[in-house]
Amino acid sequence: MNAVVLFIIGIPAIEIYLMIKVGGVIGALNTILLIFFTAVTGIYFVKLAGVSTLRSGINQLIKNQMPMYEIISGATLAFAALLLIIPGFVTDIIGFLLIIPITRKLFIKLISSKMNKKKYENVIEGTIDHEENEKK
Repeated sequence: MNAVVLFIIGIPAIEIYLMIKVGGVIGALNTILLIFFTAVTGIYFVKLAGVSTLRSGINQLIKNQMPMYEIISGATLAFAALLLIIPGFVTDIIGFLLIIPITRKLFIKLISSKMNKKKYENVIEGTIDHEENEKK
């Protein structure tokens, strides 16, 4: 089975199961309020982290450096905001973990190491001998 299909079906099933279990313990209304509270709180913290990342990116640009980490961190924060908006406890936990700078750095390192391991085929390497070209 394709991992994406499993992810699309599995995550909502886990979320529904957890909502039913938590609702049975604390009540349906409290569960709904908890889901709204985590979404609003998470979006607030994503906004704060986003402003911090934007400031860091501007500082990098002032130093004439490319703000690659800040760009990737901003995309990660946008993904965290999406996860926090989606109702559920698992997505909220993952979203909150992406807001925390330490775990965000670990996530970015994990993703970038997987991207670096990809093999690039059809790459031709070579050198140009300028002296030989000038003689022709």
